[in-house]
Amino acid sequence: MPDFIPLISKEAIYARTREIGKQITMDYKGKDLILVGILKGAFIFMADLCRQISIDHDIDFIGASSYEGTSSTGQIVFTKQPDLEFKDRDILLVEDIVDTGATLCKIVEFVNLLNPKSVNICTLIDKHERRKRKIDVKYACFSLEKGFIVGYGLDYNEKYRNKPAIYDLKI
Repeated sequence: MPDFIPLISKEAIYARTREIGKQITMDYKGKDLILVGILKGAFIFMADLCRQISIDHDIDFIGASSYEGTSSTGQIVFTKQPDLEFKDRDILLVEDIVDTGATLCKIVEFVNLLNPKSVNICTLIDKHERRKRKIDVKYACFSLEKGFIVGYGLDYNEKYRNKPAIYDLKI
C-alpha cells in the first residue's frame, strides 16, 4: 500500500491560488487572455484558478503526455489540440507541475507556431529536482525541490488525482 506524506494542504492551495489569480487579473487587464490548461493534470488547478481571475478570459485545453509511472519517457505525445484561435492573443499555459521542463518546452514551441501575442506559464508546482530544460515560469504557486507528488490533479499512473491536497507518494 502506498504511503501519502502531506506536503501542501487544501487551504494553502486555495489561498495561494487566490493570490496568483489576483496577480494575473492585474497583469492581464485590458488584454485578450486565453487560459490553456494542459491535460490531464491541470484541470483541477485551472478550474479553481479561473474563478479567481476577475477579468474576462477564454478557456482552452491542450493534451500532452510524456510520463509512464514515476518517470518521463522523453517522448512527447499530443493528445488534444486547442480549439480556439491563438493568433494575436495572450496565452497563459496552466500546468499542474513543471518538472523536467521537456514537455512544457515542446508545448511552448507548438503554441508559438500559432502566432500568439504572448505566451506565459502558470503552474501549481514548480519542481526543480529533475529540471533538464530552462523554462521561464511566470506564476508558480509553490516551489519544491524534490519528491514524487500526487493529489489535486497530479497523478501516479492516472490514480490519486482526486486527493484534495498535495502529497509526497512513497511506493
